[in-house]
Amino acid sequence: MPLIAIVLAGLAIGFEQLVQWKYGPMGIIAFVALTVGIKARNTVISGVGAVILVMLLAQSG
Repeated sequence: MPLIAIVLAGLAIGFEQLVQWKYGPMGIIAFVALTVGIKARNTVISGVGAVILVMLLAQSG
């Protein structure tokens, strides 16, 4: 069980670094808003984070 938690934490940190490298500070803000919204079960915050991420993804394509 602890090994799975360590692997998941490593993947989350890696994804966060990838978002920051590719999309800058706005990507991190969106990722944090999405994560906090999901953890707090707040659809407004998670929706805002998801919309910002989608806009950043659409902009780079």
